[in-house]
Amino acid sequence: MADAKLGFVVQCSKAYPLAFSPPPTCRKRRSGLRTWWCSPRSDLSMDTHNSSRSVASSADHHHPSMLVFSGGTAFNGVVEELKKLTTRVAHVLPVSDDGGSTAEIVRVLGGPAVGDIRSRCLRLSDESTLEALAVRRLLGHRLPLDGKEAKSEWYNIVEGEHTLWKGVSIPYRETIRAFLVYFQNQILRRANESFCFSNGSIGNFFFAGARIFFDSLDPAIFLFSRVSDIPTESLVLPVISTNDRLTLGCELWDGTIIRGQNEISHPTVGLVQHVDKTCSSVSMLHSKIKRIFYMSSEGRNLLHEVFPTVNPRVLEQLSKVDCIVYAMGSLFTSVCPSLVLRGIGEIISSRSCPKVLLLNGSYDRETIGLSATGFVTAITDALNRTYGDPERCLKNAPSHYINALLVPRGGQIPVDGPYLEALGISHVITVDSIDDPKVGIIFDPKSLIQALADLILQRKLQFTKI
Repeated sequence: MADAKLGFVVQCSKAYPLAFSPPPTCRKRRSGLRTWWCSPRSDLSMDTHNSSRSVASSADHHHPSMLVFSGGTAFNGVVEELKKLTTRVAHVLPVSDDGGSTAEIVRVLGGPAVGDIRSRCLRLSDESTLEALAVRRLLGHRLPLDGKEAKSEWYNIVEGEHTLWKGVSIPYRETIRAFLVYFQNQILRRANESFCFSNGSIGNFFFAGARIFFDSLDPAIFLFSRVSDIPTESLVLPVISTNDRLTLGCELWDGTIIRGQNEISHPTVGLVQHVDKTCSSVSMLHSKIKRIFYMSSEGRNLLHEVFPTVNPRVLEQLSKVDCIVYAMGSLFTSVCPSLVLRGIGEIISSRSCPKVLLLNGSYDRETIGLSATGFVTAITDALNRTYGDPERCLKNAPSHYINALLVPRGGQIPVDGPYLEALGISHVITVDSIDDPKVGIIFDPKSLIQALADLILQRKLQFTKI
């Protein structure tokens, strides 16, 4: 396999040498092979923002930096609008998803889940040229649900004969195809496992091939970013930089333990890999969620709690950005998995920048019955590691982690002002919303980014006066 790997690397480097030159933080690994290894870069105030205003020019002028804790779906809807404010954004995502086509990759090949990272990379990718659109269309493509049709189409893509390759130049074609072929070779080597291509994501397959080839997730993200022409100042960071499988668990208030992100958030029946995340599509939990934690993926004691190490690049970005955002989405399975890691709460509590919670507009399986205060408490408990890490738990107040709350107008989640004020959170901003027929009330992207821009500007003006 060494010759095969060498062939791929030489092919990639010859095909597009400038696009894949390593960043300053990369170093060589594996003697004899050119690879890229990215090392770990008062009174309650009820304000209102509406979509008729443009993002403040003063905020545009200085290009603020942000770090966003999110999953791979809900925040995607505002990424395009966020680009108009700044591209200096670190997107921190979990790598514990075990649903959809990601589950099949992890089952057969192991490793961390790449679906959320792939989803965000696609949203950040360039769309300014026909070729950029062609690359995005290829890496965003999903195979049919029917297993035989999916396998047939996959072979057509790997062989370079599919119409999806139209518009992709030879350098990009050979680079992308090399890692798809490598992914296919890895599947064939697992003779005891039959891989199901149903509803498979081509981007996930490319990501998995690159991750296995480089033996690391970081250079795979770097390669995907260069292929997709993502701005270099836009970072997509796995909260845990690992080559191992990660399993998420949750403890309910009645003591029940649930294993696996998919089982917690949106359990599916059978082997169908289409995941429906709407609240009405799944049964409700019989008790509220107490905490989220990581579980052992190997050995006999699969209920054993483990404590993965946070990606150092996440801590680095947290220590210097102008604004920290807890995005809307699945509170316990998209946001909290990034918050429970040691080191995250310590740095966030020490920062004096805007720390903003974007409240969901609708309930889901994880949050039925929670008020805005419940969301704040859940985030505080995760960052303090209140229930799961007795030796390293923190005692910080909610206001150390959240100092502003953005609420979509007309949302389902009740905003209990006096209770929020009692927690030290007095800055609550109502933002224009959209009633989406599929998911319900969501933020109007333009209004949301305007509100974030104003919060950052207000903070900078305060420091200027001081």
